[in-house]
Amino acid sequence: MLMKLAWRNLWRQKRRTLLTAAALALALALSLFMRSIQEGSYANNIDNAARFATGLVQIQHPGFQQSQSIDDLVPMADAFIAPVQTLPEVSHLLPRLESFALAAGDQRSKGALVMAGIPSLENGYAKLEERLVAGDFLDDDDAQVLLGEGLAQFLELNVGDEVVLYGQGYRGQTAAGLYRIKGLLRFPVPQLDSQLVYLPLPLAQGLFSTGDQISAWVMHTHQLSQLPALESKLHALYPDHAVLDWQALAPEMAQQILMDRAGGLFMMYLLYGVVGFGLFATLLMMTLERQREFAVMLATGLLRGRLLLLVMIESLFIAALGLMMGLAIAVPVLLYLAAHPIQLTGQTAHMMQELGWDPILPALVAPWLFINQIGIVLMLLLLCLLYPLWRILRLELVSALKGGAHGG
Repeated sequence: MLMKLAWRNLWRQKRRTLLTAAALALALALSLFMRSIQEGSYANNIDNAARFATGLVQIQHPGFQQSQSIDDLVPMADAFIAPVQTLPEVSHLLPRLESFALAAGDQRSKGALVMAGIPSLENGYAKLEERLVAGDFLDDDDAQVLLGEGLAQFLELNVGDEVVLYGQGYRGQTAAGLYRIKGLLRFPVPQLDSQLVYLPLPLAQGLFSTGDQISAWVMHTHQLSQLPALESKLHALYPDHAVLDWQALAPEMAQQILMDRAGGLFMMYLLYGVVGFGLFATLLMMTLERQREFAVMLATGLLRGRLLLLVMIESLFIAALGLMMGLAIAVPVLLYLAAHPIQLTGQTAHMMQELGWDPILPALVAPWLFINQIGIVLMLLLLCLLYPLWRILRLELVSALKGGAHGG
């Protein structure tokens, strides 16, 4: 009975009901657009940055993150990594060896970051071959190396020249080798471009005398949302090793995303605040205009608790109408943007490409985003209802009836 009465009451003032629902719908749609594109951009950038450098998650020796020492390694043996190969979340699995060495040409030398992997796997994962600006890409069994373009320019070397690598190998052994340069890579990050020497993994293991050991196993998931589940499984499978995700491996990027997300949330809550004031005014007006009606209902025997419930049901109907209108606007647009991301052009697109990112603004369509926004709308409604409900709870019948009669 209360449901029918609440529904009829709403349409006594059709314009007010529709305007209030439309305000909620607009707030929901705008917040969904903003959050979906924001989170979609984060997911896309995280994916690109992970492929470009660290991967989404790594298995390392417990001390390697701090020491970066060639002595803190993990096995490359099939028996060690076999449990990971059965995990459904893993889309890419790559062994990598990283260390430091002195790189020298005929006249100049410089400290270099030596990174080694299996070229065919790395190219399929990070598209390294697209970074070539001179020469050819490596084969898996190559005895040649690739240099960052900035490092090659500093050492005054080019494709076909030879570079000397000299450093410390495993357990204090001397690491020294002379290698022909097969190609030059260009990276948008200056520090990497001016320091990187890339080797096939077997060649690097011979240089540093590591045997069948590597610095880390690098993994990627099919979807970013699968990362927490993968981390949990890896912690259980490798309790004696360090399992580090992209946030631990690239804390600067994680901090940047955190700050940008905070700014987006502030704008979203500001939007809801503006809508909330309008909603509060509408609900309060509905309450004050109907004081005589409420007094008559209470005088004829309606319990005050039932009257409060009636007002809450009316407000929920308005919220439900606003939510349906907002979702009807937002969902088709977001689904389209998820399948056809916004393509950036001009200087902005060029800058993103230089950073190794796709010049697009994809939309993330995830259930948790919709649940969060719907929850915020309902919480906003509850906050706006508190004062009108308090007024009804403190309503005095005699004064309300006299006020209504005088006003009529």
